[in-house]
Amino acid sequence: MVVGWVLTCEVAFWVLLAAGLAFRYVLRMPRTSLALLLCEPLLEVVLFAVTAIDLRNGAEPDWRHGLAAVYIGFTVGLGPATVRWADARVAHRFAGGPPPAKPPRYGTARAVHEWKVAGRWILASLVALALLQSAVWYVGDDGDTGSLRAWQIRMLWVIGINVVIAGSYTLFPKRER
Repeated sequence: MVVGWVLTCEVAFWVLLAAGLAFRYVLRMPRTSLALLLCEPLLEVVLFAVTAIDLRNGAEPDWRHGLAAVYIGFTVGLGPATVRWADARVAHRFAGGPPPAKPPRYGTARAVHEWKVAGRWILASLVALALLQSAVWYVGDDGDTGSLRAWQIRMLWVIGINVVIAGSYTLFPKRER
């Protein structure tokens, strides 16, 4: 059940994003567009509620509940950047907007860009870690929380990998030829 809700929320995210951008640039209805885009966080609230209800009703915590927490975390951390990314491309393609900015390729500017990207991934992982820990506390000592703990370890790996990548651009900046 929880995996179905995760998939539904993912599909709904892209449908709301496409509809919001269509209302903004094709139908020229910016307020309706904004309303649709502001509905996206409601998807995470619904998924959170469904997951909590599933656990409250006695479901044994497993990888599905961890996946829901990670999905919510990643949507919180990466969702706004995804919306901005899509908006810039749709504005350029259909509304005569400027071409989307490309990330810097060299030096300090590239390192700063990589730290911003890493910051979004770290935020996503921290939100997921907090939700996973909340689920562990919610289940309590009576349930097997090993799968939730495994997801927490994965989120720590995501943080570590992003720090290493961003740090490598800081310590070994790519130089222009």
